[in-house]
Amino acid sequence: MIAINFRPVMLVLTMLALAPASVFGDDVPEPEGFRTENYRAPTPATLRGARVVTTAEAQEIWQRGGAVFVDVLPRPPRPANLPAGTIWRETPRLSIPGSVWLPDTGYGSLAPAMENYLRTNVAHASGNDRARPLVVYCVRSCWMSWNAAKRILAMGYTQVVWYPDGTDGWSEANLPLQLSTPEPRPEQ
Repeated sequence: MIAINFRPVMLVLTMLALAPASVFGDDVPEPEGFRTENYRAPTPATLRGARVVTTAEAQEIWQRGGAVFVDVLPRPPRPANLPAGTIWRETPRLSIPGSVWLPDTGYGSLAPAMENYLRTNVAHASGNDRARPLVVYCVRSCWMSWNAAKRILAMGYTQVVWYPDGTDGWSEANLPLQLSTPEPRPEQ
């Protein structure tokens, strides 16, 4: 018979249980303004003025219909240093079916043309109805969706829903995704 010493295992489990939530990213405070750096990091659990939803809740909203799903994942730019004639293919984006993809609208600071791009496309997608539910997402641990949802709230939309797990949570739940094309962007 082999004797197993469980003391080290129990010690580690006890340390994990007593560790502050901030060690795991669960205790991220909401900033007053927009996040302007390190966009791929743990996000707050809340967004003042918005409803925060789980994957199951986002799925329910999606199945009911009537809400506009807004994907704000940035679109990778073509590398500037590619030699002439090089074929470059960007990574395809799989979004929640029916979503409007508005890339690069979740940065902490937007050029006026990009702010107008967000405003115009959200107005069009919502039918100019500021009370229509808008579900804003990106991927998990991405401040882009938090910033974009906060910005949409500031535009006067009253039914902003933030889905922090985004396509990561959606995919993990084996829910459908579809190839997405971004709405045409203004030149910057």
